[in-house]
Amino acid sequence: MTNPVETAELVAFTRTVDARSLSRAAAELRVPRATLSRRLARLEERLGARLLRRSTRSLTLTEVGEVFYRQACIALEAVRLAEQSVRATDDIVRGDLRVSVPPMMSDGFHAMICDFAAHHPELRVHVHTSNQIVDVLHGGYDVALRASSHIQPGLIARTLFRDPMIAVASPAYLADRGVPRTQRDIRNHRCLLGFVRGELPVTHWPLASGGKLSVDGIFFSNEIALLRDAAVRGLGIALLPHNFVAPHLESGALVHVLDGIVGSELQVALVYAERAFLSPQVRLFIDAVATWVRSELAERERTMPGVTPRNGG
Repeated sequence: MTNPVETAELVAFTRTVDARSLSRAAAELRVPRATLSRRLARLEERLGARLLRRSTRSLTLTEVGEVFYRQACIALEAVRLAEQSVRATDDIVRGDLRVSVPPMMSDGFHAMICDFAAHHPELRVHVHTSNQIVDVLHGGYDVALRASSHIQPGLIARTLFRDPMIAVASPAYLADRGVPRTQRDIRNHRCLLGFVRGELPVTHWPLASGGKLSVDGIFFSNEIALLRDAAVRGLGIALLPHNFVAPHLESGALVHVLDGIVGSELQVALVYAERAFLSPQVRLFIDAVATWVRSELAERERTMPGVTPRNGG
């Protein structure tokens, strides 16, 4: 009878996959590289299958390895929660919480994070800000705040709210270049564009009726505040969240153009890996953010009726 897989072997395997490097994984686990290699070899021998393809410069999962990795993560999470249930004889939440959020968050969001950390003093809270769409599945994050119309497979999304994406430009720009009224008109205009997944320049805008419209940019940024400011200063037309530019529409600094022609719906959500067990710290953080968002939306509706995005629950 084959000996059962050891936890140390599962840890060695999953950490190597997450780190994408034997040396880096060994350093994180504080064991010699040779020890880590032996554990991986012993694991593959027990299973009778190749899990990793290794070369001098790369390390990739085999098809069998991808399936085993997902199950190994579930098993280790179950072990961790089992240990936590024994150790936690009180209601205190301990451990680490790794969160990814975009930059330029409001002071209110920062206050909510600080209040959450203060309320759970035994919890180590790691907040990483980045314009890049981080890899929640393999990047070591527990949860990420994401604004996107598409959620990566393998992730669960707790929708906070939905917001229309609209095309906007300044009155000065429109007076100089004319008001676009059809899809074809966009060819005569200067577009302010972001990046797909924070990496590749956007080449298309979504059509309200479905499909895509090819656009040519003259200014690119993965920071929507900069795109908004560029639009306000008359550099061109930008596609931005309605709620984000609502004050500028109210003041007349920006004008909504191509209404009913260009646009889509942005989903603002907390995303986390699909697992059999959700850790207490992740569950508490998700609830805290959702409660804060509901409060913010209610206040915004009170002060600026008609511009609040739809609550996603």
